[in-house]
Amino acid sequence: MKKQILNLVLFLALAFTAGAQNKYDYPFQNPKLSTAARVNDLVSRLTLEEKVNQMLNSTPAIPRLGIPPYDWWNECLHGVARTKYPTTSYPQAIGMAATFDVDAMKKMGDFTSDEGRAIHNESLKKKDYSRYTGLTYWTPNINIFRDPRWGRGQETYGEDPFLTGTIGTAFVEGLQGNDPKYLKAAACAKHYAIHSGPESERHVFDVNVSNHDLWETYLPAFRQLVVNAKVAGVMCAYNAYAGQPCCGSDKLMVDILRNKWDFKGYVTSDCGAIDDFYQTHKMFPDAESSATDAVLHGTDVECGNHTYKTLMQAVKDGKLSEKDIDVSLKRLFTIRFRLGMFDPTSMVKYAQIPISNLESQPQKDLALKMARESIVLLRNQPADAQKNDLLPLHKNIKRIAVVGPNADNANTQLGNYNGHPSVVTTVLQGIKNKLKNAEVFYSKATDFVSTEPQDFSKLIDSISDADVIIYVGGISPRLEGEEMKVQVPGFSGGDRTSIALPTVQTDFLKALKATGKPVVFVMMTGSAVAIPWEEENIPAIVNAWYGGEAAGTAVADVLFGDYSPSGKLPVTFYKSDSDLPPFEDYSMKNRTYRYFTGEALYPFGFGLSYTRFGFTNLHLSKTKIKKNETINAELTVTNNGKVKSDEVVQLYLTHLSDRENNPLYSLKGFKRITLLPGASEKVKFSITPDMMKLVNDEGQSVLNSGKIKVSIGESLPSKRSTELGAAKAVEAIINVQ
Repeated sequence: MKKQILNLVLFLALAFTAGAQNKYDYPFQNPKLSTAARVNDLVSRLTLEEKVNQMLNSTPAIPRLGIPPYDWWNECLHGVARTKYPTTSYPQAIGMAATFDVDAMKKMGDFTSDEGRAIHNESLKKKDYSRYTGLTYWTPNINIFRDPRWGRGQETYGEDPFLTGTIGTAFVEGLQGNDPKYLKAAACAKHYAIHSGPESERHVFDVNVSNHDLWETYLPAFRQLVVNAKVAGVMCAYNAYAGQPCCGSDKLMVDILRNKWDFKGYVTSDCGAIDDFYQTHKMFPDAESSATDAVLHGTDVECGNHTYKTLMQAVKDGKLSEKDIDVSLKRLFTIRFRLGMFDPTSMVKYAQIPISNLESQPQKDLALKMARESIVLLRNQPADAQKNDLLPLHKNIKRIAVVGPNADNANTQLGNYNGHPSVVTTVLQGIKNKLKNAEVFYSKATDFVSTEPQDFSKLIDSISDADVIIYVGGISPRLEGEEMKVQVPGFSGGDRTSIALPTVQTDFLKALKATGKPVVFVMMTGSAVAIPWEEENIPAIVNAWYGGEAAGTAVADVLFGDYSPSGKLPVTFYKSDSDLPPFEDYSMKNRTYRYFTGEALYPFGFGLSYTRFGFTNLHLSKTKIKKNETINAELTVTNNGKVKSDEVVQLYLTHLSDRENNPLYSLKGFKRITLLPGASEKVKFSITPDMMKLVNDEGQSVLNSGKIKVSIGESLPSKRSTELGAAKAVEAIINVQ
């Protein structure tokens, strides 16, 4: 009997195997197998030439195995970018950071991958495998915006490691989805690491920073995304670090990323970065040795089409083995399998998102919500002969002048690394939509930059009868950005040579003030701008960043009181160039709010509202703690004004007993709340041992005994914040035993 049963089992097993083989030509095609088993089978079937070609960003098809071509390069910095389809455009990354809105950021990532999947699915139907149709997005940029002159700082989440890591995590989690088997899309943390300009030097720069700065400032956001957010990819940077290219760094790539952080995902080079090994860094004699070094350090994809092609010869020359190539191949195909690229559409819920998903109403609504939340009210004072603050403006205005180079400039609003939405509402159009019965005068008025003396008399005469003047200026992503061919006063190669507002704009604002009319300055920018004259003389200043497709509507909503501004600065606005250390110096000394010893024009975390908030009754669950204890902080926040508004409650820690080399303040928590007039809410924070740790000179996180000041308020707890109108922070002391 036992023998009969055994024969039956063997027969059924053989029948099942035969059926499976009839259904699938190769085991890697079988979705019932584990991802590791499928990847191993697929890689084992590839020739060396096929393997190497799969390590370029644009991979060819392998027809004999039924593998289509694939291009790893795609972008979605603030919405799906560079595609042939219209997509939703959210505020530029620096603007999204100004929202301090984690929930909105996660939803934005979710909506963006919806649109990305829709484009990918439609492209597959059309057998379109071109660039910007894939699901591997080289976003987010989580470099620390250490210096406002860096043109790519607009792509980051600001100068603070905690804010950057928190906002970046929300984006990654939204983009990658929560399916237990499939990635919705694959995010990529870039540029690893210590990369923030100058753009003109990025291919040759060798950065040397202290272990303290490395671990206190430059690495925390990367660690957060790799260890906690489980980001699928990492992009290594152009520059060198401590004598090795970042993509070939023993410390960054092997010791930290792969060993200490146990990163299992894939690494791509920045585009052309492997060429730099021998062409600009001059650290290797040729392409073959450069490619070998990059692969052995864990760089799996070359963004490029030249250097990695030498890997075939490198294997033949014994510089690395085919097994070394296989390590990278397995990482790469693991990502593609996790994206469901080799499974039936019916099995992958994301593969069924239709092209009609693009620019859906919920996506447009979120773009407007985030544009509103990103706007930072920097100044709001009474205009001449007025008793009340200038903003919000009355909607019964009869004549309004809307002037300036960004007043009707859709290109500026879209930032860089952007998509192209069907409709972009400029500030001019937003105001026209708001004021149906008003006479709206428009003129570009000035260029962004001018080297010639300007005569504004005719234009001033033409707006002399306006009830209010809105000047929409600032700068432009056509002036600041990635390695650009720009050489004009104040700007060079994508970076800024001065953080001052271009002189022509200040001169024009002086002419506007001389009219005696109320003047509002709406500034669009991707970075901090020094506007000391404007701060002293223009009654209302609104910072609108590069606000995306709905920026014009959002600005109009703020100007006319349909939305109370609630954005907060994710960077320090300095008074002048003299506040800044040399651009090339990567030491954090006197940089950002955490180490800057001067007085900012507008501090980190600052942003006014149309109401006044009060912060009272701070209570700590314990004031004396051991080094392994977590404590709770609770306070009451009250809307003391007459307008419903959001507020961002910010928690900062300061180590009073251990000052040398350590931050003056460190943001360790924040919560966005909404309060009706007269309403109060209790806000709670948990302060963990990790939050209280400091980085020592060896780069180790430690918690020493001593006093730690807890400050909670609506801005950086500084004298300058209070002078500008921020509520005074409430404070308490923790004694660590």
